[in-house]
Amino acid sequence: MHLKVVYPGTFDPLTRGHEDIVRRAAGLFSEVIVAVAHSPGKKPFFDMAERVEMATEVLSDCSNVIVKGFSGLLMRFVQEQEARVLIRGLRAVSDFEYEFQLAGMNRKLFPEIETLFLTPAEQYMFVSASLVREVAMLGGDVTQFVSPLIQKRIAGKIHSLNS
Repeated sequence: MHLKVVYPGTFDPLTRGHEDIVRRAAGLFSEVIVAVAHSPGKKPFFDMAERVEMATEVLSDCSNVIVKGFSGLLMRFVQEQEARVLIRGLRAVSDFEYEFQLAGMNRKLFPEIETLFLTPAEQYMFVSASLVREVAMLGGDVTQFVSPLIQKRIAGKIHSLNS
């Protein structure tokens, strides 16, 4: 059975926790679409094209993973991709309440699409993209939280902002 899933997020930047979820999903499903949200309201550090490019490079070794940018209603994007499953990552109990409400709303509006929750490996449970950005902006070392490619791009962005 060919089962296509969508893993959405801002991925600003893609962290090792995100990577862990994508790679595990790639082992469970026929096709994983990493859906990079435009999210202008979040004022992302990297623009959508940069985030799509970085995720594509980092995940290039996963033959059944595709990275696509999107804007607008997530569930419409999921339908356009002809996916039947939405994956959401949960790091902590604090994520659960919001994600549970969101899954309920999505089920009410789009009952044909299932939401599955995956947790990252325990060494990544506390890692969030916003914390990675903050640590990097303050001069901290983020190499254990992101791939070398992402770390290099963060350093380059910080350098250009400070120039």
